[in-house]
Amino acid sequence: MRSTSDTTAAIGLAIGGALGMAGTFVAGDALRETLWTIDGVAVVVAAALLTMKYQRLGNDLVAAGFLTFLAGESLLLAGNAAGLQASVPSYVGGIALWAAGLVMVSAQATFALWVRLAGLVAALLFTVSALMILWGAPLLPTSAPWPAAGYPFLVLTFIGWIWTLLKPER
Repeated sequence: MRSTSDTTAAIGLAIGGALGMAGTFVAGDALRETLWTIDGVAVVVAAALLTMKYQRLGNDLVAAGFLTFLAGESLLLAGNAAGLQASVPSYVGGIALWAAGLVMVSAQATFALWVRLAGLVAALLFTVSALMILWGAPLLPTSAPWPAAGYPFLVLTFIGWIWTLLKPER
């Protein structure tokens, strides 16, 4: 039987993935910030629940990865209301922590290979984006191709995590 925590985490990831992507493509600042705030809260809740789940299962690296991802999402959430340009410092820290968390979660065979590979690709793209910003590239969270290229791989990773949480037990 699926736990309420797993269902809640899956819903949080789904909301986060959908509204995060939507926020990337909307033109209005207020709408984008609203979508990203809801997205951020949903992902923080999901990551907190996943941290607890994998800690209880004794999978410390995956649990720590979700906790690291949660810290990154919190930084993104904190800078969100400042607007795109003013949020860049917290954005760099957030995506750097996302990348670290994704690598930690993907390092063990807890999830299917395709999920882990999607997470590693997202981590690589976010790492490159963070380094480019640190080295002076004038990138915003909505800039294409960097860092926007990482978002679809992040959402694909979320889909894999959701799939793992909701698949029937054997």
